[in-house]
Amino acid sequence: MAALGLLGAVLVGCGEGTAPLARTDGNAAPTAKAAPTAPAAKAAPRPGTVPTAPPTLTPGPGGLTPVYARRAAGSPNSAEKVVALTFDADMTADQGPRAARGEHFDNPRLIATLRRLKVDATVFMTGRWAEEYPDQARSIGGDPLFEIANHSYSHYAFASPCYGLPTVAGPDMTADVQRAFDAFRDAGAVNVVPYFRFPGGCYDDAALRALGPAGVTAVQWDVVSGDAFAEDADSVAEQVLDGVKPGSLVVMHCTRSAAPVTERAIRRIVPELRARGYRFVKVSELMSR
Repeated sequence: MAALGLLGAVLVGCGEGTAPLARTDGNAAPTAKAAPTAPAAKAAPRPGTVPTAPPTLTPGPGGLTPVYARRAAGSPNSAEKVVALTFDADMTADQGPRAARGEHFDNPRLIATLRRLKVDATVFMTGRWAEEYPDQARSIGGDPLFEIANHSYSHYAFASPCYGLPTVAGPDMTADVQRAFDAFRDAGAVNVVPYFRFPGGCYDDAALRALGPAGVTAVQWDVVSGDAFAEDADSVAEQVLDGVKPGSLVVMHCTRSAAPVTERAIRRIVPELRARGYRFVKVSELMSR
């Protein structure tokens, strides 16, 4: 794993979803508690868009940050065929020189395809990505099809070990999350929700406790696309199609440099799931159902 370098560790961690400290818990009941630090969505609501007060989960014992991975099996709408596609826009604080040399950590064609297909989706964005691509962050965050959630400022780990990633110190975790929200605001993004995805999917009780003051709900996944460093779009599509169940939450990526076939996979995933009767929703809608 180390041979892939930092970015490899970053995306393989998210792509595999098997970090040794990763945990998921999709059984907590959602509430309408508003986050104190994350900016609330401001777009005019319509069916399937970001609500003005995005739902979050109630904190756990001792104020632990709650974790959501998919719609709970026992929920009233558990049989409804909805699925949330999520895309991690990864970029570390030290990858600016690589971007300056022409490496693409964005994927405008993917966003254009989602728009053309009219797919609601959630983009988990790092603050560093928003700083590198402010026009795209503003465009994504101003489109009612999408909502922007927090993926940390620079994709450093919040628990260790985590695929060789540098680790954010516990006292700095809330500030790191807030720094990312500040970057979204500075870029002009509007549809920002109080959700956070741990880099690499790695967390422990210490991280959940440290993030309590941020007022976010941590969002994991139950379907891994395998798009990180993949070269076969059909293989990615088949992995998603085989894994999706009613209420699933899929993790994918929005970085051309390390997930180059994601857009092509989406062109197959979306029509096939729709043919099966599925509707695409953002995480905020999935959590509210």
